[in-house]
Amino acid sequence: MVDVGPLSATIPDLLRLLTVPVFAYLAYTDIQTRRVDNLTWVPLTALGVALLALDYQDAVAAGGREWRLFVITTTISVGFVVSMAYLFHFLGAFGGADARALMTMAVLYPTWPAITVAGTTFPIADPAPMRVFSFTILTNAVVWGIAYPGLLALRNTAMGQQGRRMFVGIPVRWDAIPTTHGKLLSDSDAGLGERLKGLLYPRQSGLDLDAVRMYLRWRGATLDEIRADPDRFRDPESLPDEPHDPTDGAVHLGPESTAENADVATDGGVDESEDAVADVTEDSPEEGELDEEMADPWGAAAFLDDIEGDAYGTSPDRLRDGLDRLVTEEELWVTPGIPFLVPVFFGLLVAFVYGDILIGALRALGLI
Repeated sequence: MVDVGPLSATIPDLLRLLTVPVFAYLAYTDIQTRRVDNLTWVPLTALGVALLALDYQDAVAAGGREWRLFVITTTISVGFVVSMAYLFHFLGAFGGADARALMTMAVLYPTWPAITVAGTTFPIADPAPMRVFSFTILTNAVVWGIAYPGLLALRNTAMGQQGRRMFVGIPVRWDAIPTTHGKLLSDSDAGLGERLKGLLYPRQSGLDLDAVRMYLRWRGATLDEIRADPDRFRDPESLPDEPHDPTDGAVHLGPESTAENADVATDGGVDESEDAVADVTEDSPEEGELDEEMADPWGAAAFLDDIEGDAYGTSPDRLRDGLDRLVTEEELWVTPGIPFLVPVFFGLLVAFVYGDILIGALRALGLI
């Protein structure tokens, strides 16, 4: 036990408390870029393993109930939560970064902390029955996630936007799409059944705007350009002979397309000739001459065949439908989604201050 003025805690609990600002920064990064470097989790996981070793020594020294409690909570946290994260990733419900975040939490926060500040012990609520702190963080995050559709609805109502999509998305002007995170909603995506499916299998719901940015960068075109002449870009004959690097669609990687940097070749080299731009525009059809029976409108299938991976679960038909709407509609509905680390940070902060929200509610209702 370490006493620092009015603060009293074990060394492992104190070091775990000091990781809260780290998760605040990661949540901010997730909001801004929807990207977290995989290497971020390495030092946090290493710290978690080291703290588990210290907890193990303390539990062995205490023996009896404390030893049994340590074994049970650690087994559930590391065994169950890590396995659940891997399973959800395998099923497509979590991305790789989301799964790594959960696995890191399972190692870093297995046991219930006790931190006393000026005579008040935090978390202030009684421990959850299982006393698995990582599970409490996760349930707190889920509570925040459940409240999110209601917050969207309140926001849309205040903006005068109502309808079945008000719980799952926000209206966005077409010219803001290149810098917007989220998924493009269609009428079918707004249905309750599709949204429930989207919660379980998010990669199968809506057109990810990262995929749109990948497509534009691959073609070397901007959204403004394809809206100005959609017939030309819809014709697969207009595809460039040397497509550009699509990147991973992140907003923060640079401009929304490579049209201003058309000398960037697929292999990362530099092509200083004018052909890189000319290939995009030559042999384009005149307005009205586009064959509606063309095999691959927009070159969507060619794009997906050329890149590595599947562009966030995008199919050629979904991409074509999204592009058709992007060139004709002035305002589109986008589900912004929840950057995973935002509810995780909320869950972590509330867990350290209060404890388990769900257990607290059940206790207040007299159910446990």
